[in-house]
Amino acid sequence: MAHHFEIYKDKAGEFRVRFKYNSEVMFSTEGYASKSSAQNAIESMKKNGPGAEVVDNS
Repeated sequence: MAHHFEIYKDKAGEFRVRFKYNSEVMFSTEGYASKSSAQNAIESMKKNGPGAEVVDNS
């Protein structure tokens, strides 16, 4: 599996989502109180991510 979303519980007990590519964490989300909120975040990224523009502030 080259890339995937991963839901995990942090030390504070919140659910977070991280996206991994070749075992490297590319990004991680804020903490969510419920697992269903984390799952909704994944669905939102899948739906809205492909059309997102790139903003270069360098």
